[in-house]
Amino acid sequence: MLALGLTETLALAALAVAAGQGLRRTLPVLARYDLPAPVLGGLLVALAVSLLRRDGQDVVRFDTTLQAPLMIAFFTTVGFGASLRLLRVGGVQVAWFLGIATVAALAQNLLGAGLATAMGLPPLLGVLAGSVTLTGGPATGLAFAPLFEQAGVSGATVIAVSAAMTGIVMGGLFGGPVAGRIIARRGLRSAGARAAVAPVPGGSAHATDTGAALLRAVILILLAMWLGGYLSRGFSSLGVTLPAYIGAMLAAAVLRNLGDRQPLLHVPIQAVEDVGAVALSLFIAMALMTLKLWELVDLALPLLVLLTAQALLLVGLCRLVFRLMGGDFDAAVMAGGFYGFMMGTTANAVANMQTLTDRYGPAPRAFLVVPLVGAFFIDFVNALLITVFLNVLG
Repeated sequence: MLALGLTETLALAALAVAAGQGLRRTLPVLARYDLPAPVLGGLLVALAVSLLRRDGQDVVRFDTTLQAPLMIAFFTTVGFGASLRLLRVGGVQVAWFLGIATVAALAQNLLGAGLATAMGLPPLLGVLAGSVTLTGGPATGLAFAPLFEQAGVSGATVIAVSAAMTGIVMGGLFGGPVAGRIIARRGLRSAGARAAVAPVPGGSAHATDTGAALLRAVILILLAMWLGGYLSRGFSSLGVTLPAYIGAMLAAAVLRNLGDRQPLLHVPIQAVEDVGAVALSLFIAMALMTLKLWELVDLALPLLVLLTAQALLLVGLCRLVFRLMGGDFDAAVMAGGFYGFMMGTTANAVANMQTLTDRYGPAPRAFLVVPLVGAFFIDFVNALLITVFLNVLG
């Protein structure tokens, strides 16, 4: 077996991103359908690893030590976007979007439970393949799996991982094309640059010194991750189960708002976003290239039916998101992000939106609203919904 160390695994993830970019250039249809480069490259590596298996044994072992830090680093950069100034501008939109996401999570569970019952399976299995693993992602699925086991869902952990991983793939592959089709069919155009919505305090002198800005961004991100670790442990000590990145996001939000008030503590937003984009690409590539695709192939037919139904449900809901969020370009980009985090993770959502904006132009309102709901508020609402379904159906 070839054992790749930390550096080799990270390098392979970087090469996977480059391969995805190359595929988008070589096959314009991939770019036309807004498929993110990290998703394409990561799946390419995962497919190669699957084909190289011999006698049911892996031929490559990855060191994914950096996967979690990269994820936390990315979400920390999202936290730096939570400026109270921007929240005052987008507060109503955030509330509307959270309401839609809440209804969608409820619909996922009702659909899953109904289909599972129709197939003669425990209704909670459908809930597990609903908002638990799709809206919640792998972390929420693994956190709640023991409770589903206790409630009678046999093999809940395997089901949770399989559903979450399949959801991540679907969220990355289909979210961009769904939103891109809305944009293309309606001839929508971007209204302006993101910089107009998120000015960097401190003046242009900071913007011109790229090296200093990047160094300051890295320092602030690491500081927020450090402080966030204490916050996350505090939540855990209270018995509150939250994704590992929540503490870092909260710390980053505090630092951002201190910087907005005190120029000496300014946050170089553009540099922070650049670091976040790198962390996001490497995280997604690493997460997908380590997928055990042979386990997805071996999924039971009922689980495939459930996930296919959920994917189709979200296609319809994306159109509803587009209409209710204003019917403009930003609303269409929000729809792509909505599909990403309701089917996979917030990282999928941002990757989908980034791919769309790279092609069609900036969508500042989407990048304000979607991460706040997808990474913050929906986790709390979803935990409440899951608890209710466990108590009612368990």
